[in-house]
Amino acid sequence: MEATPALDDAVVRWSGEPDGRPVIVLLHGYGADESDLFGLSTMLPDAFVYAAVRAPLGMPWPQPGYSWYPIEGLEGRSPERTTEAAHRFLEWVDAALGPDAVVGLIGFSQGGAISLQAMRLAPERFAFCANLSGYVTPGELEGDAALAARRPPVFWGRGTHDTVIPEGLIVHTTDWLPAHADLAGRIYPGLGHAVSPTELDDLRVFLEKRI
Repeated sequence: MEATPALDDAVVRWSGEPDGRPVIVLLHGYGADESDLFGLSTMLPDAFVYAAVRAPLGMPWPQPGYSWYPIEGLEGRSPERTTEAAHRFLEWVDAALGPDAVVGLIGFSQGGAISLQAMRLAPERFAFCANLSGYVTPGELEGDAALAARRPPVFWGRGTHDTVIPEGLIVHTTDWLPAHADLAGRIYPGLGHAVSPTELDDLRVFLEKRI
């Protein structure tokens, strides 16, 4: 099994200098890179600094891009690999942002799963999370009880025509999130595995409430 390496700080894209404003970290999906979600930073509140990170694993040849954990083979979507990637992400957060930074998360698909897994591992570390077309990884983690007590704000948006995320994971997330977060859930008719302008508007409102 290929170990999950550390995140590469040299490829992180920043919308500006970390100048005391809260930081939102953008975590892309499977097969993408740090540029994929970075464009959102120009359409979201400028009360935040945005940092787009690159997932640490390469894709199976010859596919381009990067992934947080394998989705193919025996290790496909395994909770252990998801947790391992979330630990590597937490290490980057601590090293790059320091212990006192106010940090929020926006993750798409795999990046959404990693965002929620990191929040479960470190319930006090993150102020809020937006999970776009992602899911909660099954299984129990040590921080789940503390997260349920804290109930941080979480936005979860998904499309009715999203066939990428298995139905069982959607059902699990639907049951799990309301018990562990202050959930703002949105379902978008006709939307596939993507972010629509309507969802972007809802995300902007969610973030404005966090200012």
